[in-house]
Amino acid sequence: MLAKFVAYFITGSNSILTDAAESIVNVIAGSFAFYSIYLSTQPRDENHPYGHGKVEFFSAFVEGVLILIAGVIIIFKSAYNLVYPHAVGQLLEGTLIIGITGLINMIVGLYLINVGKDQHSITLQADGRHLLTDTYTSIAIVAGLILIQLTNIIWLDSLLSVLVGFYIVYSGYKLTRGSVGALMDESDFTLVEEVVEVLQKNRHTPWIDVHNLRTQQYGPEFHIDCHVTLPYYFDLNKVHREISQIDELINANGVRKAELFIHADPCLPECCHYCHMSECPVRSEAFKKEITWTAEIVTKNKKHFENELF
Repeated sequence: MLAKFVAYFITGSNSILTDAAESIVNVIAGSFAFYSIYLSTQPRDENHPYGHGKVEFFSAFVEGVLILIAGVIIIFKSAYNLVYPHAVGQLLEGTLIIGITGLINMIVGLYLINVGKDQHSITLQADGRHLLTDTYTSIAIVAGLILIQLTNIIWLDSLLSVLVGFYIVYSGYKLTRGSVGALMDESDFTLVEEVVEVLQKNRHTPWIDVHNLRTQQYGPEFHIDCHVTLPYYFDLNKVHREISQIDELINANGVRKAELFIHADPCLPECCHYCHMSECPVRSEAFKKEITWTAEIVTKNKKHFENELF
């Protein structure tokens, strides 16, 4: 941030000021992200039985809003200078400074995204993407400054700044939209597909049906709940054993560790068509066809009877 403001003061370039202003947002958002990550790692307590992880979504929301505000201010400031241009100088030095800061932001941004994916931290990923946005901004500004030096068309500086401002607004919108969706417990379809793939590949004969599968993320912690249809004549110990095996299977083979809440449903005669229990003492219909579990099927809140599938 300091380097970019030095570049602005020696050049007077409006596009460099745009990049420097966005760096202020980087510092503020990074500080807030630092605190939110610290808070999200705190253990559960009586007031927060699901942990403190959702603060990460709020952090990403604040970062997105700050980016939006910065983008709007940049657009208005640059539009004014497009109408009333002013002279710029020492563009070569300014170009070099912006190019170096862009390279540093790219390295740090990619590192944050990789760590964020490994640790399932939306805050780290959001901050990394923000830095990559800053990198793209710097690349565009460097290209524009080179063009200005070659053509000596000064108003290109403000035009470039306006275009960069719109890109910053778009980036802020995407980040805000994602964080609001997470705060409202928007389903993570990637996680659903991971869970369904594990269940389908390792399904046990008594697992007649899976439905109403939902996921929630609380920072790095994931919560999955679903309904599993089991033979109605299983005693409580056997039901508990089957449910525990599902939990162990997902956490042993899934990409992410998760806490599961599984509701056991008793089977009905309508389930016989797709039930694999060949030795079932109460079967009323012959087996016809297995249901291939997919994300679309298991997220429905109902058992899958014959008239819905065949």
